[in-house]
Amino acid sequence: MRTYPIILTIAGSDSGGCAGIQADIKTISALGAFATSAITAVTAQNTMGVTAIHTVPFDMLEAQIDAVMSDFKVKAVKIGMINHPKIASVITQAILKYKPPYVVVDPVMVATSGDMLTHHHAIEKMKKELFPLANIITPNLQEASILLGYTIDNVDKMASAAKKLTTLKCKSALIKGGHLSDSDMTDVLWIAGEENVHIFSSKRIETNNLHGTGCSLSSAIATFLAFGETVPEAVRLAKEYVTSAIEAGKDINIGNGNGAVNHFFSPKKLKIIN
Repeated sequence: MRTYPIILTIAGSDSGGCAGIQADIKTISALGAFATSAITAVTAQNTMGVTAIHTVPFDMLEAQIDAVMSDFKVKAVKIGMINHPKIASVITQAILKYKPPYVVVDPVMVATSGDMLTHHHAIEKMKKELFPLANIITPNLQEASILLGYTIDNVDKMASAAKKLTTLKCKSALIKGGHLSDSDMTDVLWIAGEENVHIFSSKRIETNNLHGTGCSLSSAIATFLAFGETVPEAVRLAKEYVTSAIEAGKDINIGNGNGAVNHFFSPKKLKIIN
């Protein structure tokens, strides 16, 4: 039977369309995979910030995941915004039940605007239950600092922090360095059991249109893993895609705050696989 590479994104909805489940679906589609979704929370959000968050009822989240996983042959799952401990538990049980080949956890905690998106107890649940099921986790500097309890503010600290994050039993950890003040955008990957750090750098692009870059990167990684790439190569290709999307959308104005990248700068046809 022929099918498409199918990706499930489990994340929050962004009414402004820049981040969250909307950014995930755009990314997965632009890269040539088939996107399915399960919404953890509904946010009232635009380029200026988040004004309201409504957690989806736990049984409804479970039903969404079951509906997808019981019917579609999901190759990879990307997990984003988790704003309640019970949400983390529902997702954990679903991953254990269906055992998808690849799991990418993007521990979304703070929006681009600075608004807090999750609760301390939900973070602890993620660390304890979800991280051990992940092929890769993708925190940014602020999120990695929250997870480890100390400030990470340079590339050397990123490398040691990424290694330390793998002691939480995830298979690999990517720390995104977009908030560094350097001229380059540097991300650092550590794979458990390896001795060498993987460093990915690209030239910083001056723009305010960076809302949703973390969501887009993690869903791109999930997509490339589903295509059969190794973790380092999936990260490299995902970073290349997001960098190009930033460049393509850097001068476009869609609101009064932090705008979106151009996900569809070079859309791919849906891949067909056996």
